[in-house]
Amino acid sequence: MLSPDSLLARIGAPEDLKKLSDKELDQLADEMRGELIGVVGRRAAHFASNLGVVELCLALHLTFDFTEDRLIWDTGHQIYPHKLITGRAEELHTIRTKGGLMGYPNPAESPFDLFMTGHAGCAPSTALGLKLGDEIMGRPDRHSVAVIGDGALPSGIVFEAFNHAGGSQSKLLVILNDNKMSICPPVGGIANALDRARMSTTYNDWNKRVRSVLPTIPLVGETADRWLQQFKDAVKASLHHGMLFEELGFTYLGPIDGHDLKSVRTYLEKVKAMEGPILLHVLTNKGHGFEPAVKDPVKFHAPAPFMKAEDGIVPLKISTSQTYTDAVSAALFDVCRDDSRVVVLTAAMCEGNKLQKLRTSFPKQFFDVGICESHAVALAAGMAKAGARPVVDIYSTFLQRAYDQIFQEVALQNLPVVFCLDRAGLVGADGPTHHGSYDIASLRIFPNMVVMAPGDQRDVGPMLDFALAHTSPTAIRYPRANLHAVEREVQPIELGQAEIIDWETDGMIVACGAQLGACLQAAERLHKRYGLQVGVINARFIKPLDSRTICKAIEEAAFVLTVEEGCLPGGFGSAVLEAANDAGLPTAHVRRLGLPDRFILHAERDEQLAEVGLDVDGVTRAALELARAVGLDFTDLGPEPDPTTARQNGVAPAPAGRG
Repeated sequence: MLSPDSLLARIGAPEDLKKLSDKELDQLADEMRGELIGVVGRRAAHFASNLGVVELCLALHLTFDFTEDRLIWDTGHQIYPHKLITGRAEELHTIRTKGGLMGYPNPAESPFDLFMTGHAGCAPSTALGLKLGDEIMGRPDRHSVAVIGDGALPSGIVFEAFNHAGGSQSKLLVILNDNKMSICPPVGGIANALDRARMSTTYNDWNKRVRSVLPTIPLVGETADRWLQQFKDAVKASLHHGMLFEELGFTYLGPIDGHDLKSVRTYLEKVKAMEGPILLHVLTNKGHGFEPAVKDPVKFHAPAPFMKAEDGIVPLKISTSQTYTDAVSAALFDVCRDDSRVVVLTAAMCEGNKLQKLRTSFPKQFFDVGICESHAVALAAGMAKAGARPVVDIYSTFLQRAYDQIFQEVALQNLPVVFCLDRAGLVGADGPTHHGSYDIASLRIFPNMVVMAPGDQRDVGPMLDFALAHTSPTAIRYPRANLHAVEREVQPIELGQAEIIDWETDGMIVACGAQLGACLQAAERLHKRYGLQVGVINARFIKPLDSRTICKAIEEAAFVLTVEEGCLPGGFGSAVLEAANDAGLPTAHVRRLGLPDRFILHAERDEQLAEVGLDVDGVTRAALELARAVGLDFTDLGPEPDPTTARQNGVAPAPAGRG
């Protein structure tokens, strides 16, 4: 709770900022940082990026009236200071919890949040669209501002927006929040150009010097004009990167100190009065005001909860559990060590995908392309065509940005590119912008594409080996979850072959992916408590589907329940129904369990799984409803199984099959 004596408690809306003195604004900035540190002491949350934009956020709201003007925060994970001063300070302690504030902009929370932004690079386009839309609707005086980070700057869509804005000369302010970071350090030529810009004298200062020197130069007429222009161009080209933006039609200003509140306000007042598109280059420090985060902004991008101490920090929760991401990373390390043809590509997510060890050990086999997913996939296609074995390791939600390249450059060419889709399914507190809900439905439609989902940790390594040996594009989807292992005699991975864990005729549950553990626990519960004999199939392959095994289950079992952590429209269950239809089988006794046709809001992953019925209770409930629907006779035979042996969500070892 906020202290009633704090300045922050007095800020109910941005207009209240204008009642504060410069000294009080500095105090407010300190209080905001203290509140941000307190939030991360309670739960994992985006941290360093928010500490870095406190002064910029205050300056924007002091300069513009965003009840009328427009503000888009690109990527959106640095939205916390904005939430603090737009009437949500008392609720900040609920951020990223079920029913609480979202960790990204959310129009349902506040009219100051215009878009739910969770993917990088789109802010210049949407801000330009808002400006043009306001002009169309007779509101030409409204300002439109996009704040974009240096990590997102190389995204292709950014330059598409810049090209349009520069050509149309629409009034648009793009603020480049340059903190030398995205989640990991930025890479590429634009990052190098920004490095030079940070070390140089600004172009505006040089322009003033040139004008002061001109009277001493003995040149006249056209010769002097031509010399002056050439000299100015040379200064811009050699001393900073602003020439790139000016050639696109933008007026470039900066770089300026983003933590000097007074200076930022001065510049914002200047650009507010200027016409045409403007890029204001603002230098900030990720983690500013909290030394551990300044020293290690990667670690403190979204740290686990900690307590601030005199000599640093004390972690409050240390997880020692191994995840699917860990398993894939370890498997990738092994194949890179054993085969120099294997290369791994990621899009600014080395940390999230846990590829640091691989990057250090095999630098010639690792490529971080920055937040440029389309380029990553097309680059991988070229590598595959040349004979390399590329693995594109990207979160499911971000790989969607490269959909056309998956189609045109990979599937259409039938190239052996391997896609590792991290965070497939529900991701917890990051919420709807980051759920990997749609990869099954979007990828299985492509000819030549193989799509797999490991049922447990024992499937991970063999699936990667299979994918690298396969001669067509393959995708392996896996969740943001702890590893679990099903005790069984593991069957080898063969193209289009499911794994039968247990075969029964009362019912069959077909598990697609890491819900295998929950499905086996549900089958055990159905047997012990209700006397139902329910078998389980580990689907393994979404495409090509094991139609023979699954159609046999549809023919022999009283009911069939498909379970997937992906969207139901067009998903795995839909593929099962299609196969049954092609085989001429009735499907009234087949049901699909998966993500419903709506966006799932932020919460803990276990809470989300329970909400959509993908935990053990949900699978059991769905099977019982289906058993009743088909007329199976069963009774409740006893109490629930011991919770220590029937843990939910498949994160503990599941019981072995009964067959």
